[in-house]
Amino acid sequence: MNECNNPFQPGAGTPPPELAGREDIMRQATVLLQRVKGGRHGKSMLLTGLRGVGKTVLLNEIKRTAAQLEYQTIIVEAHEDKPLAALLAPQLRNLLYELDRMEGAKEVVRRGLAALAGFVSSVKVSFGDIPLGIDIEPQKGTADSGDLEADLPQLFVLVGEVAKSKGTSLALLFDELQYFSEKELSSLIMAMHKLQQEGLPFVLIGAGLPVLPRLAGESKSYAERLFDFPDVGPLSEADAGIAISEPIQEEGESIDNEAVTEIVRITQGYPYFLQEWGYQVWNLAKESPIARDVVHEASQVTTARLDKNFFRVRFDRLTNSEKDFLRAMAELGAGPYKAGAVADIMGLKLPSLSPRRAKLINKGMIYSPQHGEIAFTVPLFDEFMRRAIPEFKPKKAK
Repeated sequence: MNECNNPFQPGAGTPPPELAGREDIMRQATVLLQRVKGGRHGKSMLLTGLRGVGKTVLLNEIKRTAAQLEYQTIIVEAHEDKPLAALLAPQLRNLLYELDRMEGAKEVVRRGLAALAGFVSSVKVSFGDIPLGIDIEPQKGTADSGDLEADLPQLFVLVGEVAKSKGTSLALLFDELQYFSEKELSSLIMAMHKLQQEGLPFVLIGAGLPVLPRLAGESKSYAERLFDFPDVGPLSEADAGIAISEPIQEEGESIDNEAVTEIVRITQGYPYFLQEWGYQVWNLAKESPIARDVVHEASQVTTARLDKNFFRVRFDRLTNSEKDFLRAMAELGAGPYKAGAVADIMGLKLPSLSPRRAKLINKGMIYSPQHGEIAFTVPLFDEFMRRAIPEFKPKKAK
């Protein structure tokens, strides 16, 4: 089988050859975009799920759908060490200049750019210089107080008014939302609330780890009334099977049902792993239909690749004490885990684990599904930890 024709595409945010099992989410996003474009109310969406389930792929697919509906779109990826204002301001600047090229309402665009210039000036004290190249004097008294919760809603309203005056709609897409601070997330929620009240054609669709609904609720109690929180989980057995078999069939080849079943079992239906196994199975297969024994051969290659790249890049960011914490979790199985059980196996009192737990949450390695529980944000990470640190001896609490 020709490797050049391999249909599988493992990678961060890389679109799969078959977007199986996500029809409901795409339908919900499309209805939202159509309603807002038509001047009707629609709840914005925040997708939640573990790493490797395809949230970024969905955001990119929604962006393409929005463009087909003639939306102006912005897509932003949050970072642990970069503030919201620094990420958002350059994108808004580019958007406003793009809107300025459209016919009509030039003065409204100038007001939007002047407000953005004032917004940037007000946050320089906190975030340093953000070079934007806006050659318009800031509009004093508009979005320039330095208080993000006051300024961002005002700025978004002005940008929404620009879009409305140009007869277009805006879609703001955020990835990795859990990295924003409580104040930044609160500012975004307040801004969307104001836009909804004003009936402006501006929609926010974001994605983040499963902790996102709780973070949003803690930032603003009315968040659940502004947003829907679709859960992006592993694919069902049927959809996972389709994600493997249909791309192969479209290339004029085939795969045994037993081989498909084995891939689905090993990957547990997680889209990123499906792409990895599919890619290696295709490359190793000598003939079609692809047999189950090829899957076993591919598993050795794929596991080594994942350990070296996908898992190792996260593992290497950890301190030794954080590695011990995660290894103790892995010793207990797949999870979720009671925090007390992890403390017991490490031979520590529960309060002494809190600092490490907090750091691992901040690094996006674990999250709390509910009070008193913790779990890995990366699927199959417990298996990797047992491979990475094969020798582990539970300790007795002192």
